[in-house]
Amino acid sequence: MIIKRNKVNARKRRHRRVRGKIIGTSLKPRLCVFRSLKHIYAQVIDDTCGNTIASASSIEKDFNFNGGNKIGSKELGKIIADRILKKGIKKVIFDRSGYLYHGRVKEVAEGAREMGLDF
Repeated sequence: MIIKRNKVNARKRRHRRVRGKIIGTSLKPRLCVFRSLKHIYAQVIDDTCGNTIASASSIEKDFNFNGGNKIGSKELGKIIADRILKKGIKKVIFDRSGYLYHGRVKEVAEGAREMGLDF
């Protein structure tokens, strides 16, 4: 089987490699980030039972920012952190999904840290 080497497949390979090392638990779930060109998504996942604890995305109706830039990404980080903190979770493992820790992915992390989330 021939696999084309391009940016998407390279990111998926990196993501599989990282996911082999990090596992979210009920005490310390995994904060997973996905970005597209126009939007950004974040979920908090408990891998031991396979449940999504909380999620947020830039396509929600009450999200008033652009998900394709850093300002919107930082606000998304604040929203997801607020939702997690309301459920009593203060520590998470950050899963960058194979993306570089740069730009919009970094802003999600910084927005979550500003709200008091620890990772």
